[in-house]
Amino acid sequence: MTSTTPARRLRLGLPRRVFSQVLLMQVAIAAGVAVLATGLFLAPLGEQLDDQAMRRALAIAQTTAQQPQIAEDLRATEPTPDGPVQREAERIRRATGAEYVVVLDHRGVRWSHTDPERVGGLVSTDPGEALAGREVMEIDEGTLGRSARGKVPLRDADGEVIGAVSVGIAYDSVRARLVHAIPGLLAYAGGALAVGALAAWLISRRVQRQTRDLAFSDIAALLAEREAMLHGIREGVVALDRDGRVRLLNDEAQRLLGIGEEAVGSSPDEALGTGRTADVLAGRVTGADLLTVRGQRVLVANRMPTDDGGAVATLRDRTELDQLGRELDSTRGLIDALRAQDHEHANRMHTLLGLLELEMYEDAVEFVGEVVGDHRATSEQVTERIRDPLLAALLVGKATVAAERGAALRLSDRSRLPDRLVDPRGLVTVVGNLVDNALDAVAGTPDARVEVELRAEGRTAVLVVRDTGPGVPPERRELIFTEGWSTKEPPGHRERGIGLPLVRRLAHRHGGDARVDEAPGGGAEFTVVLPEALTEPEPPAALTTAAARSAGPEETR
Repeated sequence: MTSTTPARRLRLGLPRRVFSQVLLMQVAIAAGVAVLATGLFLAPLGEQLDDQAMRRALAIAQTTAQQPQIAEDLRATEPTPDGPVQREAERIRRATGAEYVVVLDHRGVRWSHTDPERVGGLVSTDPGEALAGREVMEIDEGTLGRSARGKVPLRDADGEVIGAVSVGIAYDSVRARLVHAIPGLLAYAGGALAVGALAAWLISRRVQRQTRDLAFSDIAALLAEREAMLHGIREGVVALDRDGRVRLLNDEAQRLLGIGEEAVGSSPDEALGTGRTADVLAGRVTGADLLTVRGQRVLVANRMPTDDGGAVATLRDRTELDQLGRELDSTRGLIDALRAQDHEHANRMHTLLGLLELEMYEDAVEFVGEVVGDHRATSEQVTERIRDPLLAALLVGKATVAAERGAALRLSDRSRLPDRLVDPRGLVTVVGNLVDNALDAVAGTPDARVEVELRAEGRTAVLVVRDTGPGVPPERRELIFTEGWSTKEPPGHRERGIGLPLVRRLAHRHGGDARVDEAPGGGAEFTVVLPEALTEPEPPAALTTAAARSAGPEETR
């Protein structure tokens, strides 16, 4: 057996590149249009030339028949090759360039002919129409071949038809005119085809640049991959056109932004409303990894302009990561509190040990009593006024951290909050953010103090946090609630500029608001009002029992 290399098969068909296919199709269309236009022009041109030849023959025949001498000679002489009718007809034929001029009598006998030997014979075609007094135009075969003919009746002075005049124009001359017109017509068609081919090439080159010289199959594959990628990735993608209107939203972007397909074709402001998210998508806020809050979600946005004047924005959900960061902050705060307590406890133990070694037992007992009493007083003060365990634990821990940082955290005498919170964790987030900001503000200042006031007004919870820091200038009191705005350096695990916007968002979710003013003694005073933050109070058990007894046995069944 001998192995042979299989021959490569010749593949016929359209080229794969978009550029080549578009060029080929446009050239084919241009050529087809040129051929069609040429054919549509030639078809009526032949008919027009035939009509012109027949009308010319008819005009010569009419002019010949109008000469009275011919009618007189037809009555007075015999049909001879050298007769007056033959001479006059030949003169007219030579003068007009006709193929023949035949004069015949009412019997159909020729009195003139191009061939003198045919004078006196019957005509080869039926002269009945002309002898009946009607004019005739036709293309017909005769003794001299195919010709364009015109036949008119010949009348005497009294108007009586005594014969007819038949004039023929050689059909070869008509065909020659048609053939002569074809080269010029083809030249025009070729010029139009060349212009069309050049235009097709220029358009195809533009298509080649725009499609990056890809094949249709490559473009189809890219579109399929694009759809799969856009709807499969866990990152929101928003595409905008050059007018700043949304032209594409993937599934994740719809979920993160809380909008649907109806947003396509509208501007970010129309789809989302005014705010930082719309500003980021519209490009009014620039930068990398821009933070924004949409509803209860913390989003990281990046916007990249495209070559066509539009832009593509990507959105990542950092809500869980931010929550983890805040939990880490809480854990670090707890660790700081434990460290502070450990440090304080160690100092107290060293003091107690010194008192015992010095045998100052009464002083040691008094010292232990004061320490325990102070700690118990602080805890009891918080738990007595703040009945929710999460908030109470948070405030006790923050008090220890504040003491470690050289600041005093105290609870206002007006604080009264029952254990009827609808969303304790949300209020913990609000209190934690505001207390942390206040501690940061008073850090390094003399007589640093932070006061927290929590009270209930019906079902409304009111939170006020005051500090003795530098305060917030009036021109910045709204700016500090903007996502991503902060005057502090961000920690390593998360971004700054989210806490206060989340506080206001949470307040808005409860139908309330958050604002900042100047504290009475200087510094900042943050006030958060949360309507419907508490449940309805339950009636006392004694009143319930008394009401049940007074209702009677029938009503309590």
